[in-house]
Amino acid sequence: MMESKSPVCNTCGEEIGVKPNGEFFVACHESCLEYEFKEGRRICLRCGNPYDENVLDDVEIKTSKHQSTIATHISNTPQDSGIHARHVSTVSTIDSELNDEYGNPIWKNRVDSWKDKKSKKNKKKHAKATKAEDPDAQVPPQQHMEDISLNPEAASATDVLSVVIPIPRTKITSYRIVIIMRLTILALFFHYRITHPVDSAYGLWLTSVICEIWFAFSWVLDQFPKWSPINRETYIDRLSARFEREGEQSQLAAVDFFVSTVDPLKEPPLITANTVLSILALDYPVDKVSCYVSDDGAAMLSFESLVETADFARKWVPFCKKYSIEPRAPEFYFSLKIDYLRDKVQPSFVKERRAMKRDYEEFKIRMNALVAKAQKTPEEGWTMQDGTSWPGNNTRDHPGMIQVFLGYSGARDVEGNELPRLVYVSREKRPGYQHHKKAGAENALVRVSAVLTNAPFILNLDCDHYVNNSKAVREAMCFLMDPVVGQDVCYVQFPQRFDGIDKSDRYANRNIVFFDVNMRGLDGIQGPVYVGTGCVFRRQALYGYSPPSKPKMLPQSSSSSCCCCPSKKKQTQDPSEIYKDAKREELDAAIFNLGDLDNYDEYERSMLISQTSFEKTFGLSAVFIESTLMENGGVPDSVNPSTLIKEAIHVISCGYEEKTEWGKEIGWIYGSITEDILTGFKMHCRGWRSIYCMPLRPAFKGSAPINLSDRLHQVLRWALGSVEIFLSRHCPLWYGCSGGRLKWLQRMAYINTIVYPFTSLPLVAYCTLPAICLLTGKFIIPTLSNLASMLFLGLFISIILTSVLELRWSGVSIEDLWRNEQFWVIGGVSAHLFAVFQGFLKMLAGLDTNFTVTSKTAEDLEFGELYIVKWTTLLIPPTSLLIINLVGVVAGFSDALNKGYEAWGPLFGKIFFAFWVVLHLYPFLKGLMGRQNRTPTIVILWSILLASVFSLVWVRINPFVSKTDTTALSQNCLLIDC
Repeated sequence: MMESKSPVCNTCGEEIGVKPNGEFFVACHESCLEYEFKEGRRICLRCGNPYDENVLDDVEIKTSKHQSTIATHISNTPQDSGIHARHVSTVSTIDSELNDEYGNPIWKNRVDSWKDKKSKKNKKKHAKATKAEDPDAQVPPQQHMEDISLNPEAASATDVLSVVIPIPRTKITSYRIVIIMRLTILALFFHYRITHPVDSAYGLWLTSVICEIWFAFSWVLDQFPKWSPINRETYIDRLSARFEREGEQSQLAAVDFFVSTVDPLKEPPLITANTVLSILALDYPVDKVSCYVSDDGAAMLSFESLVETADFARKWVPFCKKYSIEPRAPEFYFSLKIDYLRDKVQPSFVKERRAMKRDYEEFKIRMNALVAKAQKTPEEGWTMQDGTSWPGNNTRDHPGMIQVFLGYSGARDVEGNELPRLVYVSREKRPGYQHHKKAGAENALVRVSAVLTNAPFILNLDCDHYVNNSKAVREAMCFLMDPVVGQDVCYVQFPQRFDGIDKSDRYANRNIVFFDVNMRGLDGIQGPVYVGTGCVFRRQALYGYSPPSKPKMLPQSSSSSCCCCPSKKKQTQDPSEIYKDAKREELDAAIFNLGDLDNYDEYERSMLISQTSFEKTFGLSAVFIESTLMENGGVPDSVNPSTLIKEAIHVISCGYEEKTEWGKEIGWIYGSITEDILTGFKMHCRGWRSIYCMPLRPAFKGSAPINLSDRLHQVLRWALGSVEIFLSRHCPLWYGCSGGRLKWLQRMAYINTIVYPFTSLPLVAYCTLPAICLLTGKFIIPTLSNLASMLFLGLFISIILTSVLELRWSGVSIEDLWRNEQFWVIGGVSAHLFAVFQGFLKMLAGLDTNFTVTSKTAEDLEFGELYIVKWTTLLIPPTSLLIINLVGVVAGFSDALNKGYEAWGPLFGKIFFAFWVVLHLYPFLKGLMGRQNRTPTIVILWSILLASVFSLVWVRINPFVSKTDTTALSQNCLLIDC
């Protein structure tokens, strides 16, 4: 296959040619170096090598004649989100509509002419402004470099904002060696199992081998994505030094927050209010924060509670910022059992805190009154304060509603300061339309926010996840606003942390193993998966754009070269990549900031939008489409502010997404109730990468269902979503393979997320085998030789060593690991099993499953909900497995007593097998028995077992029956004709 011998410029994407003498050259050589020099970089972005000093000297001379020097640029760095242009995903664009009958781009000349005309108009103006505003333009570059070295503040603005901290070699090397060793032992184990069948129990043996092979396959999918775990560290102080200079306006990027709620009776308004208040009180510039609350149930209770929340925010926000309190959700702040006077020096703090706590308690009373009022719906429906009927009385047939509470002129706090924007949104719903549940609500918020504020970044939270760390957004910006690290980052995912969970974490609600082990492993590949909340998105990634192009280069032993750092070694590029880059260059011509074309009429704008087929992709809204082309965000200058609300209502209409790419290639992806996994997967397939951010203080905290039935229903919903993805066209087994942008370890992790529910089938069979073996007297393993015993022992040791070394580098406790193993079995034999059957029923028979919102309410008694037994069919399979294994244990002892001494050896292997099942299902047994105030569940379990065994032994011994001469008795029996 032919391969290109020319590399590509890292800055502009131009192909590099070769001179007759073999040296590299490129037309953009001088302009690209000047650009890098203006950015203050002395090191090549691609290879990491410093630029040649002779080349830099030439560039310095040229640059000093026309532009500001390095120090001037550093002190006036504008907000820039990356070097490369953006790229539209080729899936959502129709090539035939971009070209004329001769195959040329029909809009390219128009765009170039517009840009030329614009630049000519501003050329003289820009030159005059440069002379007037830049008196230091003629200062030699050497003097500027000296100024930087003498000015630490300017130097800190060029420092990295985050670093990758690899796991110590001593820990990770031994961990990998044990993984390889375990894989080798598994191969030898299966060789022995397959070559040594059990003829007396062939069916049981075959079933066990099939189950064990699937377990090994599942372990490989789960284990190898954890091959290269990493840690990260951020520097918020450097972020402030670079983008928040004293006396200047903050250059931090704006962020739109999304909070979604459906049923205010299951998701109490007080919890949602705390989430909103924690967002409004963030340690972030107020003009950069906008909070959008999606009420997908169109409940008047949600609307009225948000009115009360906005009113209380005028007192709460200045109090939080004045005294720097954490967390900034009042319910959780006032419930902290710590010394709240620590680090507080203002004498007025105690007085104001008492007053604020009293105000919050009054706020809770008003919220409770609203909830009590909403318990019974009037026959004529709800009526607003002005006497008009509430538009959302019919939750399935109502218009779109938008209300801006804060952020407009006159809406200030009690101290007269500006407040962040707070917007209530309820999208239109009509019969006959598919609304796509949470994913559809999130996409509606994407469009509304783009029309009203259009922040370049989006952070979505569930209504019960409040901001626990007021600097969480700054943590994310250390990655997303870094011009080198962040240009290919689609989102920054934070781990989920929870309040209100029992200390033992009986049902593994914290998911510590997943968030502290698996996600850190993925961070070392292409990034963590999106988990549905606590995630900061790049808006352009949600629009289906691809990341900046990074051509694949052949690895070189000692050095690498590019147009900025020429080398004698030649580089090659895959022809398929050259073709893809060429197609992206054509698309780039249409993707630029339309705000720069404000001097042109609406006809020219509409022609551009129509010719690029954006209407077929994003929908019929010129305002929204114009906002999608603004990489740095912001509302276009050409838009009339008085029409924004009307346009926002239009983009949340129920028919807006018809015949568009919404939910297919852009926004939250439809097709599964776990839209989070699917959305992140599509971004990674386009070549984006994500980052896992774990600050010392948890960024967000939420609530989790601690009741057994609610927890199983939650797991059922997740597993059903995975089955839906497996049966869809987005299955990671084949989707995106042709593009080659998803790394194979990352693909392996996504495959694991969709196949894990199918482990329930072999798991149920495997948990049934011990009882069958005990009841029938057969076993799945033949008599072991010394070599086979060593093999089994080595397998157990490798399993233990893998877990121990994993705990060592991750810091996870052994209790968390054991709880995770237990609930893996509990969920596997119940929720995952039902999810598999429901998924196939939905595909074959079209039977849809209703989405159940997990209740966020809590009992007055601490952990009171933990002991409530709620009957559900999910409890049947694990209960049955417990019963048959306990019966099998009793039957096994009975059989051993009857057969004598030689039967006790095989019995212990079967008993161990059965107790493995019982120990894993023990938390389920505790939940099934409810509260035991006096007698622990373990005592009851052991009492039943020991009583049964003792009874069998008692009957076998027969202490109160006189022994008879069995020989004489047998002789007498022979005389009787039976």
